[in-house]
Amino acid sequence: MASNSTWTAKENKLFENALAIYDQDTPDRWQKVAKAVGGKTVEEVKRHYEMLVEDVEHIESGLVPLPKYQTTGGTSKGCKHMDEEQRVIEKSDSEFLIG
Repeated sequence: MASNSTWTAKENKLFENALAIYDQDTPDRWQKVAKAVGGKTVEEVKRHYEMLVEDVEHIESGLVPLPKYQTTGGTSKGCKHMDEEQRVIEKSDSEFLIG
């Protein structure tokens, strides 16, 4: 199957979801991941995974600096937007529990 060596955001998301579903103990894991992504060969999927592992190792070893996120105000627990979002989630959860 001919395919493209670049990965779109959608393909990356499909790849990540497939990795969450098909763990290392899944028989024919890479075939299933490739099928879930679509348009990629088993070899491309394996290589993409190897590159992901390499990136994570670089981040965890401190070779890649973390981005400096800008805060936009809010509380000491996080930005104001996140606090408001959390309140909405908590409200919808309590409404769900109440019925």
